[in-house]
Amino acid sequence: MATKKTPKKAPKKTKRSADAHDVTEVVRLLEKKASKKTKDGMARYGIPSDNAFGIPVGVLKQLAKGLGRNHALAEALWKTGHYEARMLATFVDEPQRVTALQMERWCKDFDNWAICDTACFALFDRTPHAFKKVPAWAKSNEEFVKRAAFALLASLTVHAKDATDGDFLRCLPLVEKAAHDPRNFVKKSVNWALRSVGKRSQALNSAAIAVGERLAAQPEPAPRWVGKDALRELRSSSVQRRLSAAKKSH
Repeated sequence: MATKKTPKKAPKKTKRSADAHDVTEVVRLLEKKASKKTKDGMARYGIPSDNAFGIPVGVLKQLAKGLGRNHALAEALWKTGHYEARMLATFVDEPQRVTALQMERWCKDFDNWAICDTACFALFDRTPHAFKKVPAWAKSNEEFVKRAAFALLASLTVHAKDATDGDFLRCLPLVEKAAHDPRNFVKKSVNWALRSVGKRSQALNSAAIAVGERLAAQPEPAPRWVGKDALRELRSSSVQRRLSAAKKSH
């Protein structure tokens, strides 16, 4: 009796990972959208263009919508080193899958204010590790790591809906200390954070104004500018009206 041969199983198709497959296509797409005019204009805003294609942020955001959220793709895009690929990575990554270690790696790669601020405002402030990174990065001597601390704090005032006033009050001493750093990109982010914290609630407004007054009275130019500039907005009638109305509505 002839034995029945067992049919050979077809070899399993290996699924190409999202980062190995998509990143090449996405980078090709970025190259097609490159604009020499946009690239040449980046220098006016203090953005290095050596590793850039020259693509407006609005175009990158539209592209991100089409791609959807993809953590593996985001990591692969970041590794390319291209400016626009990294910007795109911040728009497509999945906040809940971002690890504290990844935030450290990316932060150390920051070499301009635009990628720093975008990563903080579009991604980092939505992760579970956000508040812990503020004091950690505020201690850094690296200009863009330190900027990230306060860009992140400013971003949290907008997107951390469940955060308490206490969460932000604990960060104000960091703001006051960093205001003495004269470096332009640090100084501006500290000012941004102070103004943002002070616009979140009436209690925080009073606390931020107190910090602003102390800074405005300092003899050094950096803290004095941070304090005076912040006070102009924090004391403005528009901010005071909005905070008063918000308090009444609650």
